[in-house]
Amino acid sequence: MTDTPARLLSLLSLLQTPREWPGSELAERLRVSPRTIRRDIDRLRELGYPVEAAMGPVGGYRLVAGTAMPPLLLDDEEAVAIAVGLRAAAGHAVVGIEEASVRALGKLLQVLPSRLRHRVSTLDRATLPLLGGDGPTVDPEDLTVMANAVANHERLRFGYRAGNGAETRRQVEPERLVSAGRRWYLVGFDLDRDDWRLFRVDRVSDPFATGARFTPRQLPAEDAAAYVASKLRRQSSAHTLDATLHLSAEEARNRLGGYGDTEVEPVDEHTCRLRSRTDSLEWLAMRLLMVGCDFEVHSPPELRTLLRTLADRAGRAADPA
Repeated sequence: MTDTPARLLSLLSLLQTPREWPGSELAERLRVSPRTIRRDIDRLRELGYPVEAAMGPVGGYRLVAGTAMPPLLLDDEEAVAIAVGLRAAAGHAVVGIEEASVRALGKLLQVLPSRLRHRVSTLDRATLPLLGGDGPTVDPEDLTVMANAVANHERLRFGYRAGNGAETRRQVEPERLVSAGRRWYLVGFDLDRDDWRLFRVDRVSDPFATGARFTPRQLPAEDAAAYVASKLRRQSSAHTLDATLHLSAEEARNRLGGYGDTEVEPVDEHTCRLRSRTDSLEWLAMRLLMVGCDFEVHSPPELRTLLRTLADRAGRAADPA
């Protein structure tokens, strides 16, 4: 194989399999001399790939973990599997990796051949996850468009439906995507309103990048997450939860996940105090019931009334006679 770039890619593809390759076997596979293999290994190291050489009469090479993430070579099946997995993570909020999943998905879809993008879309349409109704769903395609616009500092246009049902068209300089509990939010500077705005992504329709680049502005908060938290606190209604959970504080945090404006304080080894704000009593009731432990609601009283109603309804369903 005399084409050096093609040979380097073939060599890298072999080294990315989890095994050690003797230099003689690599030379035989690529139809070159062992000396050429050694030179190519040096070239890969110069490009940032941490190739380790094993001592011995024959010698061997393998790719090991380094200090940075070099580009990976993926075959068709691997690329499709990763794209589908990233879409699942982006669409169903896995705590801590939601936005990273969207960014990675955007990068991957940008370079996928059209035949593989078609396979990913076909798999998405043919599969349906079994999930609890934890909130409005978001199209990963829309998230990918927005994530790319954020990364490229590119203006976005989209339709937006406000809480009162009013439909508008927006032109926005997107700053960041933030996942908060049940929902995704887009933080951006609204050019028509000349101010920063917070958009619920499930209310966004037909987003597209205009191609017009912009210089990022100074966000009026420490970061996008702090901006979203402050806005949600202001938008939240008077439903403030105060409850005791018969569960350790650490376990309660694990089961509740990163839900909005929530505080969990330990009372003792087996009990904690939960305080939260929300715009939905039904959501509060569902979250408490799904935690999977005994609890007492101290406030609001309307929530206790709702829980009694739900208990009566569940009792009738369990004993229809």
